[in-house]
Amino acid sequence: MDRSLKLVTAESLTCGMIANTLGAVEGSSEWLCGGIVAYVTETKFTVLGVTPGPVITERCAREMAEGAKRLFGADIAVSVTGVGGPGPEEDQPAGTVFIGVAFGDEVRVQRLRFAGGPEQVLGATTRAAIASTLEVLTQGGVREVERGAG
Repeated sequence: MDRSLKLVTAESLTCGMIANTLGAVEGSSEWLCGGIVAYVTETKFTVLGVTPGPVITERCAREMAEGAKRLFGADIAVSVTGVGGPGPEEDQPAGTVFIGVAFGDEVRVQRLRFAGGPEQVLGATTRAAIASTLEVLTQGGVREVERGAG
């Protein structure tokens, strides 16, 4: 990773697991600005600037990433929102996850579905969010990743 780039997290479902994992990487103090745990819906609206409404959506993941990037003045932001389980929320089944990665003026959002209980869903979400962020960084941005996906 280009250590001159600054990264921030905006987490709901994972409650800080992504920032914790990234913070354990040697040298992370050079590029990890911090993170926001916006577990309560109202925090997403008031702190991150998410449009009020359902929060287990592509829109929410996009706005969480944009809001965190703006608040921290970071180059890249990763966000997660979803349903850990055991039951559904907002008409979304358990295991439904939205991951947003904001880089430059673009945001990539993925909708994923993970099996298992809450612990497995949170672990899989953390790994997928970090992988998605690394993919955007190593492939030169959101547009390059999107071109390669098609």
